Amino acid sequence: MAIKGILFDLYGTLIDIDTDESRDDIYRGIAHYLTYHGVYRHRWEVRDRYYQIMKQQKEIRGEKYPEIDVEGIWNTFLEEEGVRADHERRKLALIFAQLYRGISRNRLQLYPDVKKVLDELRPAYRMALVSDAQPCYALPEIKVVGLDGYFDPTIISAHYGFRKPDKRLIEMALNIMKLMPTEVICVGNDMYRDIFGAKRLGIKTIFVDSNQGDKYHENTTPDYFAHRFEDVLKGLETLRV
Repeated sequence: MAIKGILFDLYGTLIDIDTDESRDDIYRGIAHYLTYHGVYRHRWEVRDRYYQIMKQQKEIRGEKYPEIDVEGIWNTFLEEEGVRADHERRKLALIFAQLYRGISRNRLQLYPDVKKVLDELRPAYRMALVSDAQPCYALPEIKVVGLDGYFDPTIISAHYGFRKPDKRLIEMALNIMKLMPTEVICVGNDMYRDIFGAKRLGIKTIFVDSNQGDKYHENTTPDYFAHRFEDVLKGLETLRV
């Protein structure tokens, strides 16, 4: 069956990002900002409670591959600290989530030739994103690097509480696109989350060998190995029929 759609991973495949969530200034900055809202916590109290709530959130989900919700984490934190007004709390939760990301981020850019390749593919294929990500990070960052408007649908794991290789994320994309597994190709940089996950549904895969992601997973081999992102074009030419 002819290939009609391409499912792309985002981070490590299209976007080259580097973050450091151990940085002191993340928690110092948030602790200082909290004081303007009547919450007085040392930076390490903020950090420890953040990770405690994250752990609890994963356990409550009861998923094999649980995904966190960073806005939910901060919402819980603020509620525990006495911020009772729901509208104010949710607004602050988004601010803290994006402050956390912004301060921790060292690099955000496209890999070479990403837009060139996508522009070449767009007239011939329907393109979707299936990403382990947070919408409050991913959606603005997609705009920052100039990828807004390329993908429909955009499936983001934090909306659902589970992450790849859970096959349900890909199934959601297929259902929206009204395509069969044999009519799409998955492109990703992680042998476990992207390639293994797609192959469980019988989908052909292209592995992009970037500077991120697991390079090996037992008994998992991609249908095409792209050494650079521009090699995705060669992979599609090889696999499309």
